[in-house]
Amino acid sequence: MRRIIFVDGNGISRAPMAKALFERVEGNSDIETLCRGLVVAFPEPLNQKAEAVMISNNIEMEDFVSEELLNSDITGETLVFAMDKNLQQQIITKFENATEDNTFVLGYYVGDELETMDPYGGSLQTYGLCFETLKETMVKLQKKLREEGQI
Repeated sequence: MRRIIFVDGNGISRAPMAKALFERVEGNSDIETLCRGLVVAFPEPLNQKAEAVMISNNIEMEDFVSEELLNSDITGETLVFAMDKNLQQQIITKFENATEDNTFVLGYYVGDELETMDPYGGSLQTYGLCFETLKETMVKLQKKLREEGQI
């Protein structure tokens, strides 16, 4: 596996946070990491609350704009991580390159029983909680990928 794509609804909060956090975990530098939205009507900047939480944790994503997931993003060496079951099903239905073998719910994949909460419309604290949850998830994800020989 050479590419991981984190996907959320519009690609401006959970997916970019997951991407940035995954890239910060030591030992992941050989993996191309992307974040995408399932529906991106037009390129948008990072959600302001997500950006504030990331900056407060010394992560800056300069010049970020959301991008829509494309079938061509998903290759034979790609794992796709959706933030929830509904997104996973939509991705598998919409993209012929996405299958049950390469498209997963992020939380379930790492052994958690929860989906990644959508902070949209919530307070700054809600975004902070989502960030902290994703931080723990990225450590678990790296551990699982190492155990499976993926990285």
